[in-house]
Amino acid sequence: MSIQAITHVEYHCADATRSAADLGAGFGFTPDADQPAPQPGLHTVHLHQGAIRLRLSSAGHPDHPVARFVARHGDGVAVIALGCADPQAALERAERHGAVVLDRAGGLVAGFGDVALRFVADAPAEAGAAPSEHLLEALDHVAICVPAGELAPAVQFCEAALGFHRIFGEYISVGEQGMDSSVVQSGSGAVTFTLIEPDTTRRPGQIDTFLEAHEGAGVQHLAFRTRDIAAAVRTCRERGVEFLSTPAAYYDGLTARLGGTAIPVETLRELDVLVDQDHGGQLFQIFVRSVHSRRTFFLELIERQGAGTFGTANIKALYEAVERQNATASV
Repeated sequence: MSIQAITHVEYHCADATRSAADLGAGFGFTPDADQPAPQPGLHTVHLHQGAIRLRLSSAGHPDHPVARFVARHGDGVAVIALGCADPQAALERAERHGAVVLDRAGGLVAGFGDVALRFVADAPAEAGAAPSEHLLEALDHVAICVPAGELAPAVQFCEAALGFHRIFGEYISVGEQGMDSSVVQSGSGAVTFTLIEPDTTRRPGQIDTFLEAHEGAGVQHLAFRTRDIAAAVRTCRERGVEFLSTPAAYYDGLTARLGGTAIPVETLRELDVLVDQDHGGQLFQIFVRSVHSRRTFFLELIERQGAGTFGTANIKALYEAVERQNATASV
């Protein structure tokens, strides 16, 4: 399959200028030198940092598709652009395997709920490029919530229509709540979707809340990879970004659970950074407190030191962290 990377993410919002300014001030994103030509009734801002490319759009008329997306879901990811060696062949394969074509000329097919996928030409990496000094380097993964009963079909769609393969799956139980998850990845290893569905036989939890507030399937979070998560968290905090907190007991048991961490436990405790490991090494992550009006979409920062997959503790920690935020907000 020709899918190589996520070239950019298209984010629909009520105010593209304000959202772009927030991402710049808090996380260090920079507007592209060449911004798109203005379109009637539409304002778009292109941002970049490292290999991450974001396209933020807002519409001035309520009948515009961008405005209709925001009215239904709130600000959120509307399109994931997949860089391909042969975009036309990728679209044709997706169509043969049941994908609904939304815009053939634009390479756009239906993906998950109102989140679409766009097949575009992949831009080759610059040969011999020097390591970036940006806080954030790349888009590590995209987490997508789907309604109960739609996880298996979503995985099958990714496998058949996109040529991805399932690399991880786990049922997660947190108290009286539960969810099922699968991680699918492109053959290149550069595109990773974490797909999550709620267990509706148990008490409703954060995934149920997302699906209700978002009005259906959608992108719950984007995870940005960094080379130095401690520096990234400190810098973002200084700029006003708020992260979810972690109970002290979590760090008290880290040494017994993992035997040692590449980043000192006291540093992790200070910064509220979580850690997990697999056969390849360790990964460190932290979740940004959602500023979304519906508390649906949020961001994650992640540093990988050899770890290439997703451990149960990671997903469970995410679930518990968001539950803590919701509990605090309801007080």
